[in-house]
Amino acid sequence: MVPGRHVRPGRLRRRLAVAFVLVAGISSGALAVGSYVLVRETRLADSLDRARTEARFDLVLAQTFLPLGPDGPDPLLAAFEQRVHVVFVSGDLRQPSNPSFDPPISSSLRAIVGTGQLAYDRLTSDGRHLLVVGGRIPGGGTDELYLLFVEDRIAADLAQLRNVLAAGWVAVVIVAGLVGRTLAKGALGPVARASDAARSIAEGLMATRLPVEGADEFGAWAASFNDMADALEARVTELSEAQARERRFTSDVAHELRTPVTALLGEASLLRAHVPAMPEDARRPAELLIQDVGRLRRLVEDLMEISRFDAGIEAVHAEPVRLGDLTRAVVRSRGWEGSVRIEGAAELRTDPRRVERIVANLVGNAIEHGGGGALVRIGMREGAVTLEVTDDGPGIAPKDLGRIFDRFSKADASRTGTGSGLGLAIARENSRLLGGDIEARSEPGAGATFTVRLPVDEPLPGGDGHDAQSPDHVWRHPDERGNA
Repeated sequence: MVPGRHVRPGRLRRRLAVAFVLVAGISSGALAVGSYVLVRETRLADSLDRARTEARFDLVLAQTFLPLGPDGPDPLLAAFEQRVHVVFVSGDLRQPSNPSFDPPISSSLRAIVGTGQLAYDRLTSDGRHLLVVGGRIPGGGTDELYLLFVEDRIAADLAQLRNVLAAGWVAVVIVAGLVGRTLAKGALGPVARASDAARSIAEGLMATRLPVEGADEFGAWAASFNDMADALEARVTELSEAQARERRFTSDVAHELRTPVTALLGEASLLRAHVPAMPEDARRPAELLIQDVGRLRRLVEDLMEISRFDAGIEAVHAEPVRLGDLTRAVVRSRGWEGSVRIEGAAELRTDPRRVERIVANLVGNAIEHGGGGALVRIGMREGAVTLEVTDDGPGIAPKDLGRIFDRFSKADASRTGTGSGLGLAIARENSRLLGGDIEARSEPGAGATFTVRLPVDEPLPGGDGHDAQSPDHVWRHPDERGNA
């Protein structure tokens, strides 16, 4: 692992811990609620059974006081006062055995008792939890007796049980949170380390490896990851070496061809001077030879420019540029006036030589592969100068758009000409050297459009404010700056 890198807990770890807490909380909560309900129903049912038994006995006992004498229900109430508080009701007469125990009796309870049944109700009166059991006194007509049983002890016990269960549930949730966090950290720690290692490899730290701890699934995963990293590092090394060999080959070929091509150019110039005097049957081969030498010269120049990009020795010299005038000059110097339309204008400070190279390559590509004509639009968009080159050719297939800027790349047979396949690659390299870029868009049968964006609000790297002739004003390629 790369030292000093720390993986912050991710969403998966938090979700696992939360899931653990939820399962533990819901399970313990359901158990606590179920236990409380079971105990509550059992205690209340036992209290009701005892109250019913006593109520039946007391109703039979109350029958011995009937009919009531001159003192009314007082003797009856006095007989019960020592054991239980009662309320005597007969018609509109209502008299409790103890005035401090005189709770309201609901109409629904009286209605059930009025049918001759034994009924009960639970209520809270003056802070007391009461169980009221009522029934008709046998042989008493409409005389009713309601017995009051205090259930404060039961209510206190249930409240204490509820508090204990709630506290236990909170404790279980807290412990579950701690345990879940620990388990999630232990279970997903290897995942976080693997993610960190993958990011390190993506950033180019190919020596990153995972520690193999234990023989479990994570250990096997770490070993597989390390094998993959070894193979990837070997592959990247091979590709880097192959790319370096390709660059050296391009540079060597360009330099080796430069001298003989220079000699061929001189000889071709002499041959061109004598072409008009040649016989008709020898003139055409001589013209073809001169054209081929010219294409060979352009290929060598392109290879030399590509090798300079690879070596990082290309410099930028910025100065004010009128893009419209420069584009027209490029078109005029190459004899494309009748094939190219130019619209718009813009000014910026950049390297005119490189902009000229970009324009020439894009317009030349449009004329060669796009039906012989091109439209150039110049404007401003989002703080950048844009130059769009559009052709009327057969277009580029979507599968080829991603590789048209590759070196020596040609899209398909419909856009293949005599070019080397380096023009678009060189145009993009120059655009990036100026702080911009090129993008292409196309649809088959609708032509292609290449858009160059060059910054105008930012100075070129290296200091746009210096004099163009000052050495400080020359910006080197990033590879060269890294070696400075």
